[in-house]
Amino acid sequence: MGTVGIRRVYEPSPEGTFRILVDRIWPRGLSKDRAGVDLWLKDVGPSDGLRMWFGHDPARFEEFAAKYRQELDGADAFDELRATLRDHDSVDLVYSAKDTEHNQAVVLAELLRAR
Repeated sequence: MGTVGIRRVYEPSPEGTFRILVDRIWPRGLSKDRAGVDLWLKDVGPSDGLRMWFGHDPARFEEFAAKYRQELDGADAFDELRATLRDHDSVDLVYSAKDTEHNQAVVLAELLRAR
């Protein structure tokens, strides 16, 4: 596995970086061309129920992360993400949330780096 970065989808990645959108919903106001996404793995994003419960509330992040890790345990989408990472030297997990510290990409990157 190469390097795994985290970046807002609205920001460009370094040249040669494979960009994977990890949101279940396409980012508002962003065309597919402008997003520069190489792969959209919407099923690796948190379920609608979990996403709505979390509501990007930093006070709920630890519980969100634990519940999200449970959702990912044995999920085909997470296995697909891991397989994709093996094929690229540099990958950015991109997301649309404004909060750069409390989002699903942070949880995914921690899981991927731990394995």
